[in-house]
Amino acid sequence: MKKIVVVGSSNTDMVINVDRIPKGGETVIGNNFSMISGGKGANQAVAASRGGGDVTFIANIGKDTFGDRSIKGFLKDGINVDYIVRDKKIHSGMALINVDKNGENSISVAVGSNDKLSSKDIEKGRRAIESADTLLVHLEIPSKTVSKSIELSYSHGVKVILNPAPIRKFDRRILKKVFIMTPNEHEAEALTGIKIRTENDAKKASRKILKEVMEAVIITMGSRGAFVATKDFQKLVPAFKTKVVDTTAAGDTFNGFLAVALAENKDLLDAVRFANAAAVLSTRKVGAQPSIPTRKEVEKLLG
Repeated sequence: MKKIVVVGSSNTDMVINVDRIPKGGETVIGNNFSMISGGKGANQAVAASRGGGDVTFIANIGKDTFGDRSIKGFLKDGINVDYIVRDKKIHSGMALINVDKNGENSISVAVGSNDKLSSKDIEKGRRAIESADTLLVHLEIPSKTVSKSIELSYSHGVKVILNPAPIRKFDRRILKKVFIMTPNEHEAEALTGIKIRTENDAKKASRKILKEVMEAVIITMGSRGAFVATKDFQKLVPAFKTKVVDTTAAGDTFNGFLAVALAENKDLLDAVRFANAAAVLSTRKVGAQPSIPTRKEVEKLLG
């Protein structure tokens, strides 16, 4: 098994199913409530583990009931939790999610302990990072912590995947040490100023991003698939067709499975097909981590 380190957030998702997402100032009556483990980092760690990776998760989680529940889930998925900090002074991350009848969602996040994950915590995880094949990190944690994770990985020849989500201010100079960046359409627009409506728009945005990163950019485009660009080629890898139930963890699932595929030295396009298959399977179930498929399920879809 290839070693994957995921640095990032962990939340507990409070999910309400509604017919439609409420507008500003509006109350919409829901029809179901569930409490589900989530958070971008946690979702990506679970996805990488179920995808076949030997996963270590570095995070800061509150020493509370929600945090205890999260840790229990990680252990069940076989994730190494040795470098997770338990914070006594602040609550675990929380997310309030509305999911409409078409599977689309709106999410509000109280970052809590996630915002306390520090560069010192990354340094404590140095041994895990040094021995990793791939490091996966996103922007739901402090910018300095993201930079420290990338710098440490780069200095030891570990390939870094940066998922720039949720989009927020960060030190873009660090991108020269990022192997692959994986924005969605909205994040790519924020990074480049180019609105992504068509494949040609994705091509233009990719060209701009490629000037900053080491190797490749993958723009995830929902039901259309993922646009892959390197300095040598550009190609849209189509998504698998499906009836969508809930898109909550699709992007995180994509990134977790991609990290495993790249650690296994799969061809980039094959790695993206693998990640696409995992992402589409995750949209067939409700919730973040409960929706993430196993490698066996993904390989069955790929035939």
